[in-house]
Amino acid sequence: MGGRFPLPKLPKAIAAYFRADKKGSATVSRCFTEDAIVKDEGHTHKGRLAIKTWKETASARYSYTSEPIACETKDGKTIVTAHLTGDFPGSPVDLRYIVQLRGSKIASLEIIS
Repeated sequence: MGGRFPLPKLPKAIAAYFRADKKGSATVSRCFTEDAIVKDEGHTHKGRLAIKTWKETASARYSYTSEPIACETKDGKTIVTAHLTGDFPGSPVDLRYIVQLRGSKIASLEIIS
């Protein structure tokens, strides 16, 4: 990280997610609560095992880098805008990650464009 955008200050659990995204699906899944929900590309993934599978599938389909460029809190949720560049259709793109935290873990994540 630290490319062409100034890095926003992220809550620790969310910063851990973006670091884990570079390391693999098992590392990503540990950022979530046991009963977490991820919504991405019109699909809902419930629980750590499903989240691990979602990440494995996404990583197998596309290579990309993700750089958080903005962060705000609204209605109890943290909204991170990240700049993604890779070999996927429409690259580069800015996506919004709508995150709800529970303690030191992510309880829900919705990724939207």
